[in-house]
Amino acid sequence: QRQLVESGGGLVQAGGSLRLSCAASGTNFNINYMGWYRQAPGKERELVATITSGGTTNYADSVKGRFTISRENAKNTVYLLMNSLKPEDTATYYCNAKSVWDTLYWGQGTQVTVSS
Repeated sequence: QRQLVESGGGLVQAGGSLRLSCAASGTNFNINYMGWYRQAPGKERELVATITSGGTTNYADSVKGRFTISRENAKNTVYLLMNSLKPEDTATYYCNAKSVWDTLYWGQGTQVTVSS
């Protein structure tokens, strides 16, 4: 069974840092693209950052310069290093992966809360 398992969320003060991890498990996953999305209460899910298997990254304007996405292809793991966190970064963060056959997978979500 293929699944994504996230970890690393929590409560942090404004200006602090957190690192999220997402590990993909299962046979023949053949992941191409991986990314992070977030959803705050009452809002739609939005893209945070993505990274291809070749290392090309893309960031939402709201997190550019503060967040860094990276991945270890051999481990099918993607990370999101979040620095200079703001209260408006508070959300449930979801890991996302797309296989080479365009099949989408989602993690269960991890809560990030930034206090002011």
